[in-house]
Amino acid sequence: MQERRFVEPTRPGGGPPTQRSRLMLEVASELVGTRDWPDKQVIIKLREQDAPEWAYTFFASDAPNSIGIVASGEADFAICNPGGVLAMAYKGAGPYPQPIPVRTIMVFPQFDRWGFAVTADTGITSIQDIVDRKYPLKLSLRGGRENHAVHIVTDLILAAYGFSLKDVADWGGELRYTPGLPTAPGRLSAIASGELNAVIDEGFHNYTPRALELGMRYLSIDEPHLQQLEKLGLRRQIASREEFPGLHEDLWTIDFSGWPAFCMESTPDELVTKFCTALEARKDRIPWYGDGPLDLKLMVSDHWSAPMMVPLHPAAERFWKQQGYL
Repeated sequence: MQERRFVEPTRPGGGPPTQRSRLMLEVASELVGTRDWPDKQVIIKLREQDAPEWAYTFFASDAPNSIGIVASGEADFAICNPGGVLAMAYKGAGPYPQPIPVRTIMVFPQFDRWGFAVTADTGITSIQDIVDRKYPLKLSLRGGRENHAVHIVTDLILAAYGFSLKDVADWGGELRYTPGLPTAPGRLSAIASGELNAVIDEGFHNYTPRALELGMRYLSIDEPHLQQLEKLGLRRQIASREEFPGLHEDLWTIDFSGWPAFCMESTPDELVTKFCTALEARKDRIPWYGDGPLDLKLMVSDHWSAPMMVPLHPAAERFWKQQGYL
């Protein structure tokens, strides 16, 4: 009969609390990487074993509500998409009446732009045309009206021109909110069938080739309105005819790039340093749109695909300097 005995963990920090937590974290990690598992966003809470309260919360978010969750102390670290929304919170602009002292840890690179395209039969050639003609557009819009940043950015751009989506509906238009990017069922397919005649969304590379195949025209944001939006904390971005030959002209629009991981300015230096240390140690296990381990040097250097629109937390800045990334 085999002797039964307690086996001491062979890895440092491998006691019972670690084993149980690793089990759950690794299972969750496997599930969120599984194609047919739809629930991919997680909240991670950490505490000492038997402690009455949870000490720290990491929120793998993307929606603008992550900013309020961190500001209220419900989470210590979160992610926001895109960087421009976090920049508005930092400045106290747009939907944020007061500055929120957020700070960046790093920015996941994801190059993107906001787009507004209309069918040729509308005769519309500019956003100003819509206002002047009070045109009743039949618009395809992203679902998730309450928690997707594209709606915040859209509302601000239209407000700069002096109208709103509600105005479009009041002029006799239609606002159709459908889950998914414009390539999802019921979006550009509704343009092709003639049910709708306009689309607004981010994920520019995803749907622009198909929109151009349908003969749609993208509407540029003119210089005075670009400057007005930049004062809020947003950045301009271009989509050129060289990149997209079907465009009528080089398109100036709003940058929708970057997913900043962030915290509050008041987050303790020691905690931020530990977070950065763990990120550096596990950078080869985190998927991203590039090859190999996370290119953390790119992600802290205000790259065009990972714009640093809010300053780094001082402890993060020191850590990345020590790694030779800054």
